[in-house]
Amino acid sequence: MHASMGDGNKNRGVIYKDKSKPADVRHSNINAAKAVSDALRTSLGPRGMDKMIQTSNGEVTITNDGATILKQMNVIHPAAKMLVELSRAQDVEAGDGTTTVVVIAGALLDAAEKLLSRGIHPTAISESFQRAAVYAVEVTRILTSISTPIQLDNREQLIKSASTSLNSKVVFQQSSILAPLAVDAVLKVVEPGREQVVSLSDIKVIKQIGGTVEDAELIEGLVFPHKAANVSGPKRIEKAKIGFIQFCISPPKTDMDHNVVVSDYAAMDRVLKEERTYILNIVKQIKKAGCNVLLIQKSILRDAVSDLALHFLDKIKCMVIKDIEREDVEFICKSLGCRPIASLDHFTAENLVTAELVEEIGVGGNRMVKITGEIEENSSDLDRSWAVSGAHNAGKTVTLLVRGSNKLVLEEADRSLHDALCVIRCLVRKKALIAGGGVPEIELALKLAALADKKEGIDAICLRAYANALEIIPFTLAENAGLNPIQVC
Repeated sequence: MHASMGDGNKNRGVIYKDKSKPADVRHSNINAAKAVSDALRTSLGPRGMDKMIQTSNGEVTITNDGATILKQMNVIHPAAKMLVELSRAQDVEAGDGTTTVVVIAGALLDAAEKLLSRGIHPTAISESFQRAAVYAVEVTRILTSISTPIQLDNREQLIKSASTSLNSKVVFQQSSILAPLAVDAVLKVVEPGREQVVSLSDIKVIKQIGGTVEDAELIEGLVFPHKAANVSGPKRIEKAKIGFIQFCISPPKTDMDHNVVVSDYAAMDRVLKEERTYILNIVKQIKKAGCNVLLIQKSILRDAVSDLALHFLDKIKCMVIKDIEREDVEFICKSLGCRPIASLDHFTAENLVTAELVEEIGVGGNRMVKITGEIEENSSDLDRSWAVSGAHNAGKTVTLLVRGSNKLVLEEADRSLHDALCVIRCLVRKKALIAGGGVPEIELALKLAALADKKEGIDAICLRAYANALEIIPFTLAENAGLNPIQVC
């Protein structure tokens, strides 16, 4: 017994004294992160390659967007997951540069691994890298001196900036169409004097299969990508009064623990009569308020509007647009300048909003709800959708209607347009441009190298390694363009 306990203590001592285990863990973490970085490197820049990713359910995605690639990858290693989160944070903050941050992080880890192999302690490397990062932030502020100021009324310059972000995408050939749309969309939602709080949540992108990317359009208002619910309702209403309700116009259902037992035909007739009376009272209140266009939020408990209710609403010549998603409520209310009505008691004329025109229009063989500020004169009788035009008291919101021949093109056009929107948002917040092609990284590398020359010992070595790691961006850009990176850099 004593001998076995002694052997156990001896073994624990051997494990504790094993200096190779921490090094192996660090090596494993760095290699996992570098694997993710190397996988994205070839997609960096205008000459970068696109990735074809197939998920477990067989869905295929073709893109060179770093955040999308990492989102689709099945990353298991914790260190690699940190790079995925880094890319996601960059996408939320800036909207672009997701590949760049991952590539730089991988280069810094590679530099740290080489320093570890030279026997430098991890703490010393970490502290030196932290000092280099602080100095790099100071240099970044200095870079504003070589930046080019830009004015928001210079539309041509803004379009060129948006086109730059689109040139590396699959839809680069349509950049002359998408770039102006992105510029106009952001400028229309900017409030004078509040440029710093411009939000892309005021811009809704609707994807519709059919047509080509060239058919994309900007709509000052709303688009609902589903047809209206009416069977024989009116086709055109001027001076419309719109109500947005969050309750259902259908018979109420019992709880899961309760049942209604109907024993004979007389009881069934009474139930149907009560349902008819219940729905008819709601429709009468809608007519009393003067509403002739009804928006209904989607319900997961029961039908938003029953067939009987649609019949009555057709009788009073009220258009119905149902199944509006919960996440769209805020955008709709801001666009129309209305408040959602949660109960029938609050359905009054004061809670309605007016619009100049409501009519059916046709858009590329698909049915959709379109809200614009213009009267659509040319509409097809065979293929129509509901449109609400000229809403009063509307907020500053716009809708981008993106179209494509298939889902792959449509998804990539959506991602590309999002990057262009983020570029213009950044320019609205900070009105300056700086040269691309790795220029900021090269400038930072030169400044850090000059600082390293003034230092001595381990600090100088680590600063030099940090500076060399930043050169991975121009190196990769040249490599992806088919050039000799040694000669170029």
